[in-house]
Amino acid sequence: MRSWIIVFMCAFAAVAYADNEPAAQAVMAAPVAAKGKMLMSSDGGRLGVVNRLSSDGGAQVILDGRLITVPASTLSLVDGKLITSLSKVQVLGLH
Repeated sequence: MRSWIIVFMCAFAAVAYADNEPAAQAVMAAPVAAKGKMLMSSDGGRLGVVNRLSSDGGAQVILDGRLITVPASTLSLVDGKLITSLSKVQVLGLH
């Protein structure tokens, strides 16, 4: 009898974990940037308007005549503003 209880508990735990895993990935994969939104640097300067989004959610802006993709991992929304954790100098150094 005890073995059935242990099997049931393990199966339940596996299903519960599997159900939560895609939800966590979906939250992490949700893009922060949006086309037309102003992108701000970590030091508070305006970098430019998001021209388009890359396939991984990065923000593409035209800065100093170049199309630069700011990685999604550096982007966040703070008080409704799109901010990168990078400075303008660091963004200009991206390829």
